[in-house]
Amino acid sequence: MKDAAVQDPCPAAQDPARADATAAPRILLASPDAAGHSTTLERVVAERRRRHRRALLNGAVLAGTILAVFCLTLVVGRTVYSPAEVLAVLAGQDVPGASFTVGRLRLPRAVLAVLAGACFGLGGVTFQTMLRNPLASPDIIGISSGASAAAAFAIVVLGLSGPAVSLLAILAGLGVAFLVFLLSARGGVAGTRLILVGIGISAMLTSLTDWVLSTAGQWDLQEALRWLTGSLNNASWDQALPVLAALAVLGPLLLSRGGELRATQLGDDTARALGVRVGRSRLVVVVAAVGLISFATAATGPIAFVAFLSGPIAARIVGPGSSPLLPAAAVGALLVLVADLVGQFATGTRYPVGVVTGVLGAPYLLWLIVRVNRRGSAL
Repeated sequence: MKDAAVQDPCPAAQDPARADATAAPRILLASPDAAGHSTTLERVVAERRRRHRRALLNGAVLAGTILAVFCLTLVVGRTVYSPAEVLAVLAGQDVPGASFTVGRLRLPRAVLAVLAGACFGLGGVTFQTMLRNPLASPDIIGISSGASAAAAFAIVVLGLSGPAVSLLAILAGLGVAFLVFLLSARGGVAGTRLILVGIGISAMLTSLTDWVLSTAGQWDLQEALRWLTGSLNNASWDQALPVLAALAVLGPLLLSRGGELRATQLGDDTARALGVRVGRSRLVVVVAAVGLISFATAATGPIAFVAFLSGPIAARIVGPGSSPLLPAAAVGALLVLVADLVGQFATGTRYPVGVVTGVLGAPYLLWLIVRVNRRGSAL
């Protein structure tokens, strides 16, 4: 009994073979968890690769479509030129007729369509992503209305034209954006509150624009209406170069903030926990997005619904888990190019590009409002 009393309670410690025998079941019990974890990790990696391949494939198709439509806009018109003649003009050769028509008329128009569409698409999806609401587009929250009202006032009342009108439109867009965010910033910027404030300011600015137009003379009225409709008529390199400069500076700035934008979709507190300086990031993003919208609006007028449509279309193209910023810019460019072609050649009458995008965008806006109401979300 004494020996039994002093017996080592853990005989496996003295017998290595026995210790291995007792430890083996523990390893076998743990191995299914490790295998399950490994399988889950492989599935996550495979899903990410699939999404990445899908985004790359759809992006390549989108870029190819833009290039094809761009080339088509240079070829077709009242006079149709062969691709060889168009390439000769682009190479700097002198081709009778084509050098003027393609080089002076069609090429600046197509380039401005791509640049303005990219600005509208990138600026619009930035607001929609930041505020987590597809209705938070510059068309809806008053930024485009501010630029339009300033341009109408400059043309009709001040008698300005050209770069002066563009500069005033840019400043007005920035000012209206600041006012909307200031009035909706109580307790933090909320998407619904900002949209409602923006709609109210947009209605006031639209009334101001209507009043200005009602006092305009015939010539000023035609010029103001052409600008307010959103048009690529009389496009020139002087209009395209400022938009190109804005896109070259502000576009990369917005793209570099894509990760922070996606983090803010989780809420301000979560974004701060992830290391995002929400206030500073939001200020930079808003200024950059409004700058893009304002420069594009100053060059072409407020082309309706491009900023509103580009983001949702891009999100459906690239799928969940991918940044919609760059695809939205591409979708915006494609929308403006296609709408301009339709407006020029689909019917016997030539319509400004803003008329075509308005026809496309208005039904989508109604459908989106009905969809949001059915889900029980507040506007």
